Amino acid sequence: MPELQRLDFERPIYEMEARLDALRKSANSPEIREEIQRLRMGLAELTRKIYDNLTAWETVEVARHPERPQTVDYLDLVFDEFVELHGDKTFGDDRAIRTGWAKLDEYKVMVVGHQKGRDTKERQECRFGCAYPEGYRKAMAKMRMAAKFGLPIICFVDTPGAYPGVASEERGVAQTIAESMFEMATLETPIICVVIGEGGSGGAIGICVGDRVAMLQFAYYSVISPEGCAGILWKSAEHKDKAAEALKFTSKDLLRFGVIDDVIEEPLGGAHRDHRMAALKLKQYLRAQLRELVKKPVADLVEERYQRFRKLGVFELAPPETNAEESQNCGAVSK
Repeated sequence: MPELQRLDFERPIYEMEARLDALRKSANSPEIREEIQRLRMGLAELTRKIYDNLTAWETVEVARHPERPQTVDYLDLVFDEFVELHGDKTFGDDRAIRTGWAKLDEYKVMVVGHQKGRDTKERQECRFGCAYPEGYRKAMAKMRMAAKFGLPIICFVDTPGAYPGVASEERGVAQTIAESMFEMATLETPIICVVIGEGGSGGAIGICVGDRVAMLQFAYYSVISPEGCAGILWKSAEHKDKAAEALKFTSKDLLRFGVIDDVIEEPLGGAHRDHRMAALKLKQYLRAQLRELVKKPVADLVEERYQRFRKLGVFELAPPETNAEESQNCGAVSK
């Protein structure tokens, strides 16, 4: 793997790794071997300490790391087979969302996931994971096909949001995302959704309505990006770290709020440092959930899925003694 992009908070880690590399190149003596072992243990402890105490903005930086595994990486590392399906039968084939049949051990599944791209050409083709309406129409069509054959659906979410350009609006991106959410809520087959990197706005939830919603440890899942929130509240993206803290969108926060069901642990130092270990942990989670969900009656799955999303959020009801004028001014119901 090529040298990783260095994040600011990782500087102590890279400094210790440089010392360790220098020692490995030195003369091989018992004293040096002992020092190398000591440094290895210290490096693991330092990395664990840093990653256990990331700020919300630092978590965003990890989620956006250019070497972080993407959907196509997990297709290679998690599944035994994959056959890609293209097109929405209306406009075109959006490369920001990949769909296809896959096999995970004994389970045949449909996989739907965002793809950001690795090199410049692929990133332009995928628009950094920002899908057009046809991407969501493609996803819906393939998910309906999976439900028709009674096969589970696995969705990988990794997008800053749906594409915000004029062409996207002209082709009805908001309506398409709403339709996708509605259809996923009623599909009569098990659905597992995992936020593997960024989970931004409607672009994320457009393929994230499922029986199980999980996140990788250093992913984030939010109604808006930190930069967008800072621009609205503080009129400047410079306050993105403050916005990130206020949004409470890390896996720890969302598990506590009940927005997600599970957090999938990442390798020490983040998934970008060890793709295979990240894929192994993801595969173990998917296998366990599939084993449980395929046994449930379809009617129970759909009802529990509906109730799961109905319970999200906190509501405050105005007390009964509040008069009509106060209710009109303050709002009888607030979120």
